[in-house]
Amino acid sequence: KVKISLAKKNNIRIVKILHLDTNHPTLLEQLNAAGFENHEDYTSSKIEIEKIIHNYDGIIIRSRFSIDKHFLQQANKLKFIGRVGAGLENIDCRIAKSKNIELIAAPEGNRNAVGEHTLGMLLSLFNKLNKTDKEVKKGVWLREENRGVELDGKTIGIIGYGNMGKSFAKKLRGFDVEVLCYDIKPSVGDENCKQVSLKELQEKAEVLSLHTPQTALTEKMINTSFIKSFSKNFWLINTARGKSVVTKDLVLALKSGKILGAGLDVLEYEKSSFENLFSRNLIPDAFQYLITAENVLLSPHVGGWTQESKEKLAKTIISKIKENFSSSRI
Repeated sequence: KVKISLAKKNNIRIVKILHLDTNHPTLLEQLNAAGFENHEDYTSSKIEIEKIIHNYDGIIIRSRFSIDKHFLQQANKLKFIGRVGAGLENIDCRIAKSKNIELIAAPEGNRNAVGEHTLGMLLSLFNKLNKTDKEVKKGVWLREENRGVELDGKTIGIIGYGNMGKSFAKKLRGFDVEVLCYDIKPSVGDENCKQVSLKELQEKAEVLSLHTPQTALTEKMINTSFIKSFSKNFWLINTARGKSVVTKDLVLALKSGKILGAGLDVLEYEKSSFENLFSRNLIPDAFQYLITAENVLLSPHVGGWTQESKEKLAKTIISKIKENFSSSRI
């Protein structure tokens, strides 16, 4: 990457960064030690932040609010946006790039957490752990009804073979499984996974795991037509983005048995900040089905949300900022 020079004459100006979300303490500690001036504002409204954003060279955010066109128009000094997470969909990337604002994400920081969470969801579904846990706690002891399914011998299909997909494939090395991936980028397969066409993946996969970003291509990708394109009945795991799956179509497939079970860390109904779901007075019928289905496992967008990933994400952002930006002569 090209380093950003802020040099001009002999004056020195410290690079000012506004932190909009709390993160691991090491983020502030190391940026302070590296000579950056760090300001924290975790409570002001977006409108209030827009009034002061022109004072800053960089901002660091998780998902408190969206960084849209109007916000970026006020940020006339901004050189970078650091997103302490994997995706950038809460940022208007097109406008940011037109203003030469560097976008910094940290998928390297939570890829291991996502890989483990994905595997955990799959094994829990196969062995009905969420169902049996609830039953035993109620004094219900059913053994034959809770026979599990083994992962060995299955063909796993991964769509999206970047940081997260590769991490999940690596976790599968201890199992006797065939791992296939489909990605729009060529030549991404490795020793853990064979890259194939989408058609071949749909012909062979018995498990489908999504690891795609949210884009125009992936939004509503998993719909009835897509699901019916699979030759076999299959299990679905989504630890990527909720809007990739049309929930009502997923429910139809669960009811018909085409999808044998689903592990969903993300949901179509999430707000753009990722921090909330929806008004409790507006629960869709499809979601009502999911929360009562015994073959559906849900978690609140925490696939990459571990104690370890919190620090790894911070360190990844620190490294990228220090590599490309510094207090310089201006």
